[in-house]
Amino acid sequence: MAHAHEHVSNTKRIWMVFGILSVVTIIEVAFGIYKPAILHDTLFLQMNLLNWMFIGLTIYKAYYIVWAFMHLEGEKSNLRWSIVAPLVFLIIYLVFILLVEGNYVFDVFKSSQIKWNF
Repeated sequence: MAHAHEHVSNTKRIWMVFGILSVVTIIEVAFGIYKPAILHDTLFLQMNLLNWMFIGLTIYKAYYIVWAFMHLEGEKSNLRWSIVAPLVFLIIYLVFILLVEGNYVFDVFKSSQIKWNF
């Protein structure tokens, strides 16, 4: 016996994904344009809170894009974590390397002196 598969309309889901990603992008653009002083002047781990907020929102958008467009919401938890965990680790590693090396390059330009001699 052949089973007939009904076509399920994903219009509502598509608009929901579009809405969530649009809202997050609008928040990023608004904060990028206005740059509130409290977020721009407050430092956390040698970087202002506004930049940390941008990093967090960007990671959220990347995770949600993977979640929605790779259809991970219907998969088993182990498969989801096998895809997402390496990405999270690599993003954290990239942020760490960028902060350490960026701070070093800034110090070299600022003082014209090399602190680390390899």
